[in-house]
Amino acid sequence: MTVSSASKHYATRSGTVHALDRVSLQVREGEFLCILGPSGCGKSTLLWSMAGLHSLSNGEIRLGSDKIEKPHPEIAMIFQEANLLPWRNLENNIALPFELKRTRPDKARIAKLLQRVGLAGFEHKFPRELSGGMQQRASIVRSLAVNPSVLLMDEPFGALDAFTRDEMNLLIQEIWMETGKTIIFITHSIAEALFLADRIVVMSARPGRIQEIVDVDFPRPRPVSIQSTPEFIARVNDIKAMIDHRKA
Repeated sequence: MTVSSASKHYATRSGTVHALDRVSLQVREGEFLCILGPSGCGKSTLLWSMAGLHSLSNGEIRLGSDKIEKPHPEIAMIFQEANLLPWRNLENNIALPFELKRTRPDKARIAKLLQRVGLAGFEHKFPRELSGGMQQRASIVRSLAVNPSVLLMDEPFGALDAFTRDEMNLLIQEIWMETGKTIIFITHSIAEALFLADRIVVMSARPGRIQEIVDVDFPRPRPVSIQSTPEFIARVNDIKAMIDHRKA
């Protein structure tokens, strides 16, 4: 995926908001890319534009030769909330993208994914019967069921408790290593970005610009315990200092 000079202005009652400013980025096929920045820096605007859900004021985004101006069949997105329909059970929530595309659900693939994320046997449960972590697992299955090449994730674990968040980070790392999908993951947590990413795109405060792109070379698979090592803590502090320096 290629982002070229992406800029975005929003018209509001109090005036124009400059959300993104000339962001250019080449996302490598099969990489795990984290986009890191403070609240309001435009990182979610950038991700939604990659999904074809927001139009740009200037610039363009392409997947291969396709210009992204609307949702694309090779791009799936996981939001901050699981967004499961409360009147549908888990099985029918997962089937929704197939219904929208007017295709038959890939039942074998869905069954394998449910088994993989620990939700086999919960197919007939409703969202109210599932914990927050289970709902996000279901949203991962729903997105992967259609077998996209690119998976966009907008702070999907931010509302979870620390233990469940660690569990979900381990899960998404394992799924990425198993599938080779391209994953673009939004977060405001430096530690989460370092744990997950091959590269971290550090964005400035609004208007969002790319301050730095940081390569992450910790070996995989990465255990949760890596976050307490001196090397990891030093990298967290380095990135924090980089951001604080640019703010000054």
